Amino acid sequence: MKLTKTLTLLLVSLLLALVASAITPTPSPAPKSSPTAKPSATAKSSPTDQTTPASKASPNDLASPSEQPAAAAVASTPANAVPPKPVLYLLRQEYYSTGGKNWVRYRYDVANKADYPAEMFAAAPTLPPCGNNTNASRTWVDFFDSTGKRLYGFCALGKPDDLGKIWFALEEGVIPPSYVYIELNDRQTNTKYKSNLADTTL
Repeated sequence: MKLTKTLTLLLVSLLLALVASAITPTPSPAPKSSPTAKPSATAKSSPTDQTTPASKASPNDLASPSEQPAAAAVASTPANAVPPKPVLYLLRQEYYSTGGKNWVRYRYDVANKADYPAEMFAAAPTLPPCGNNTNASRTWVDFFDSTGKRLYGFCALGKPDDLGKIWFALEEGVIPPSYVYIELNDRQTNTKYKSNLADTTL
């Protein structure tokens, strides 16, 4: 009786052990990670696999002109240069006769005449005429003595280079003023440019 009871307990224990082993799965060992496969020497990455470096933008990354900031899209242009003060100097004196009298012509040049825009001396038929000349130039040039007395003037200079051919004349024997100056009168902008005082003798 005692032996039978012992065998029964062993069989029950064995059955319980078998049942337990059948229900609880044995954990399998963790798989070893295989090393990352290196691409073969002949394998080439496709264009879509490549990453564009941050420092080099592709053409599609560049902003279109309409997307550019105004300061960058529009080339900066210098402000319109203001015509300078004329630099007047005496070239020479010329003696001539006309109308039965002897005269002395005082010829002058403007050293910086090339700094003036050609438009300043273009014909200006929309501005008041110079006597009968309805195509007088936009800018007129007048000679004055040092006290401001007008001596002579030009209303038909056609280009800045003509500032090298200006003059005034006095009858021979008349003592000229010690100094003279010119004034450029831009009639379109109502601006006057006064020169330095220039000698009347060499």
